This record gives sequence, C-alpha cells and structure tokens, in this order.
Amino acid sequence: MLEIINLVKNYGKYTAVNNLNLTVDKGEIFGFVGPNGAGKTSTMKIIAGLMPPTSGQVYVDGIDAVNDSRKVKEKIGYMPDFFGVYDDLKVKEYLEFYASIYGISGQESRKICSDLLELVDLTAKENAYVDSLSRGMKQRLCLARSLVHNPELLILDEPASGMDPRARFEMKEILRTLKDMGKTIIISSHILPELAELCTTIGIIEKGSIVIKGTVEEIMLNLYNSRPIKVKVLGDITEAVAVLKEIPKVDRITAEGSIITIAFSGSEEEVSRLLGTLVSKKIQVVSFGQSEGNLEEIFMKVTEKAEAV
Repeated sequence: MLEIINLVKNYGKYTAVNNLNLTVDKGEIFGFVGPNGAGKTSTMKIIAGLMPPTSGQVYVDGIDAVNDSRKVKEKIGYMPDFFGVYDDLKVKEYLEFYASIYGISGQESRKICSDLLELVDLTAKENAYVDSLSRGMKQRLCLARSLVHNPELLILDEPASGMDPRARFEMKEILRTLKDMGKTIIISSHILPELAELCTTIGIIEKGSIVIKGTVEEIMLNLYNSRPIKVKVLGDITEAVAVLKEIPKVDRITAEGSIITIAFSGSEEEVSRLLGTLVSKKIQVVSFGQSEGNLEEIFMKVTEKAEAV
C-alpha cells in the first residue's frame, strides 16, 4: 500500500527526514514511533501530498505521491495532530461540508455522513454544535471527516492526544473496526503501550530515519536475541523462579506478585518444553504465554543505540 524510497526533507540547513525507507502492507496498522523532532509529522505530510520532499519517492498503492498528489489524495484520509474545526456548525453540517469538498452531495452525502457518525458513535450528537463537544468527541468527528471519501489509507498524527482513558479506549475500538473494514492505517502516538496493543507493525524513527521496524516480538528478538515469556503461578513464586534459573536460554527474570516475566532465547519448540519442565516440577502454572513486550523499553533502547552511533 505504501512504499517510501530514500525520502529527504530539508528545512534550510536542518534535515527533518534523512534517507527514510519504509514499506507498509495493505491492511496493516503501522505504528510510527519517535521523539519530538524525529521527522514523523514531516513524513506524514509528504505522504498525504501536503508538503513536497527535498528528494526521494513515495508511492501509495502504486501512485506517485510526489508527482501526482491530487490523485493520491483520493486514496488518503489525513488527520493532523492539530486541527481546526468550525465551531459554529452543527456536527452533521460539519461532515456534510467536507463531503461537498469531494463532490458528494444530496442523499449520498446524508447517507455517508449518517453512517460515519454511527461508526464514531456520534449519532446522538448530529445536531449539536461542534464547540459543545468534548475533546474526545471532536477528535472522533475529525476522524469521521477524514473518512468521508472512503480512503484506503488513513494517516493519523497523534489521534489520541489529550484524550482521557475512556476516550482513548473508544478510539482504539474504532481503529480496530476500520482495520476490519480493510483500511490501512499509519498512526503516530506518544502513548506507547497502546500502540503495542493496537498495531500490527511498529517503526521507530530517530533523526529522520527508520532505526528498526517489525512486530514488537520481532524487534525484541532483534534487540535482545530473546522473546518475552510471561508465567503466572499459584502460590509462592520462589520455587518457580528457582526452576527457571536452571533452564538453559532463560535470562532476565523479573517477578511481580504472581507474575514472572523472562527473556527466553530458545525456539518455539523449546518454549513448549519450558512449560513442560515447570509442570513436571509441580509448579502450579495458571497461565503461560508470550508477552507482547514493553514498547517503552524497546523505544528507549533503540533511541539510545541511535544516539550512540
């Protein structure tokens, strides 16, 4: 769905995007992670055809986004990190206004806008004024705005910024629904645990370049040559920890309450044998499985490496 080749964006002498290369497959939710000033927003604006690059190539579904930005915009829905709204419009009027920009009007517009308000759970607010909405509602409305022309690729820059926990949960559920509808989503966020839970793939950007990309599991294996395993046991965990310490390829054991987390460098077959060993030692295992990993820990380790280069 998206291919970026040697992308560069300079602002005078400052390089915001530095020979960035990236591919995102159709149907992915791709998490774009990086510190402020790393180049995330500049890259997203270039993909969306809102800013020309200094050099490099961007293709969206095979279309040249640099030289044919008008055609690419038909395929892209863009939600910026800072957005303006027309506070004196009602919610329904606001969406219908944006539909008209794409040449959608009349009964078709009313149907599309009604469906989108249902999708983002704002049907009950369709006759409310935009300025009466909470921040979370306004952000859901702006997500609906980016969907009026039924784009294939969504670019969402900090969509959960400033939301309370309930509003963030609601946004996550909407994004999962959009993925199930076949949308490809690129999302940047500073809320790293939620990205780890939501995204199929993560890319960490530092100083304008992608430092590492993959699933959280793949990145953990790459960084630590191990996979995180979480074990919940019944009763005192002391004996379980002692057993784990004797098992080859087990490293970095941490325990909290009844949960033990280990780094294990063995194969999936050896993971299965590890569980068998615990059971054979009469350890009462309540649950056993691969942890999603800690994206915050990954982010800190990757960016520390990048700074050291």
